[in-house]
Amino acid sequence: MKVILKEDINNIGKSGDIIEVAAGYARNFLIPQGKVLEANKGNMKVFEEYKQTQEKSRQKEKQQAQELAKRIEHVSCTIVMQAQEEQLYGAVTNADIAKSLSQEGIDIDKKNILLEEPIKNLGVYQVDVKLHPEIKAQVKVWVVKK
Repeated sequence: MKVILKEDINNIGKSGDIIEVAAGYARNFLIPQGKVLEANKGNMKVFEEYKQTQEKSRQKEKQQAQELAKRIEHVSCTIVMQAQEEQLYGAVTNADIAKSLSQEGIDIDKKNILLEEPIKNLGVYQVDVKLHPEIKAQVKVWVVKK
């Protein structure tokens, strides 16, 4: 059975692809879950309209992410921690950075802050923030002694 993918599905294809799958798999799993449409003339037309609206919304999201990236590039957040010499007693995590950014008026999910490992020393760090699949920004994080 030929179907049109409405979303990316692992090991099958990407959104918009027309693929051949087993009829039972399509009828019993993919179609009820809303992941595919049967490939006929009517559904092809409907899917083209759907794809155009999705593209417009993706462009809008990307533009908003670019504007947010510009704001983030100009912001630096300061995190005050207890420390002995240069070594922190705890560690600065992505949750701490997200909280500090929210105090600056920028709400970002902690999962989107790309911190390879927690910061354990005083200093200034450049931390990547993923705003969109294509857009990343860097925020300057100052870790200072209390």
